[in-house]
Amino acid sequence: MATIQPFQALRPQPELAAQICELPYDVMSSDEARQMAEGNPLSFLHVSKPEIDLPPGADLYSPAVYAKGRENFQQLIARGALKQDAAPAFYLYRQIMGGHAQVGLVAAASCAEYLGGIIKKHEFTRPDKEDDRVRHIEALDSQTGPVFLTYRASAALDEFVARKTAGTPSVDFTGKDGVRHTAWTVADAEGIQFIGAQFAQIPFLYIADGHHRSAAAARVFQSRQGGGHSGQFLTVIFPHNQMQILPYNRVLKDLNGLTPAELLKKLEEVFSIVRLGSATPTRKHELGFFMNGRWHTLTFKPKRIAGDDPIEQLDVTLLQKQVLAPLFGIDDPRTSKKINFVGGIRGTAELERLVDSGEYACAFSMFPTSIEDLMTIADAGGIMPPKSTWFEPKLRDAMFCHML
Repeated sequence: MATIQPFQALRPQPELAAQICELPYDVMSSDEARQMAEGNPLSFLHVSKPEIDLPPGADLYSPAVYAKGRENFQQLIARGALKQDAAPAFYLYRQIMGGHAQVGLVAAASCAEYLGGIIKKHEFTRPDKEDDRVRHIEALDSQTGPVFLTYRASAALDEFVARKTAGTPSVDFTGKDGVRHTAWTVADAEGIQFIGAQFAQIPFLYIADGHHRSAAAARVFQSRQGGGHSGQFLTVIFPHNQMQILPYNRVLKDLNGLTPAELLKKLEEVFSIVRLGSATPTRKHELGFFMNGRWHTLTFKPKRIAGDDPIEQLDVTLLQKQVLAPLFGIDDPRTSKKINFVGGIRGTAELERLVDSGEYACAFSMFPTSIEDLMTIADAGGIMPPKSTWFEPKLRDAMFCHML
């Protein structure tokens, strides 16, 4: 059963939240972060991507980068821009992006339950990215980027959240990207007890986004066991039926020696093809394919999707095994220089731009993986292929920080 705890969050002063809170460190380049933070000394990018305050071209993993992040973090605390709550609390965090709204519970989850499989994962992590997050947590003595968790929705919790979010928020601002962020504090003993009791009945939590942050938090916990660690890590936990997953699209550098006509002929062995089709797939097992200025609709032939293994049924798996490896020579999409991945937030127009520019030869637009597929695979102990899901909206760094 899931054990979650209230904690004393370090938070922005409400009137400064719009200036401080920023997108996660891993959805932008250093150059993009430098531009975003320009003229704003309060931007949390000075903490989450501190290389922006060092000369361009600096080694992203040098000790100076982490030291600069700590220095900038301490400055925000010293000037009172970030302030720690006096007593432990849970928090509710609502995001509104266009017509989509989601409300998550901000809580400290158990590192031991992550290590023990109560908090389930569905992706492999890269040691270099883990190491980076470990060093960042150690430098700050804090987790400033939350892990995005989900659980199978509970009517009792939904009702409680609806009642609490009808009250006055503690923070409410709209980011430059148009996403609205609103937070409420649950500090009363009755509310805290109710939340803890409800989650004690939830058998598993699932990592939606933040596998490297989770792994790093657990490593810091293991290294500090015996002192200097609460045993918990920072999370925002959403009911599964509020999650919004966008596609994770693919662009290919070349046609692997094939002419466009030869490639289409080979694709016809795998798919039913509608020439002059749609850019956006409308259902599972349907893809968009862009080449030579036009979109085609590709639908996997039934014989190509036989079987009941949930991982083998994923469109990203089918595409990799039946198209990208045999036709494009991409055996390992994690390391291949022939492929790149484009988050669905950028839309299909970005795929067209990349191909029309000549930088890439063709593109595949995907139908989003469902949250039900993710949980089914995680329950079975499975690992999804890389770049299977893109969650939106992203949680903002510095909305809540968890001091170790």
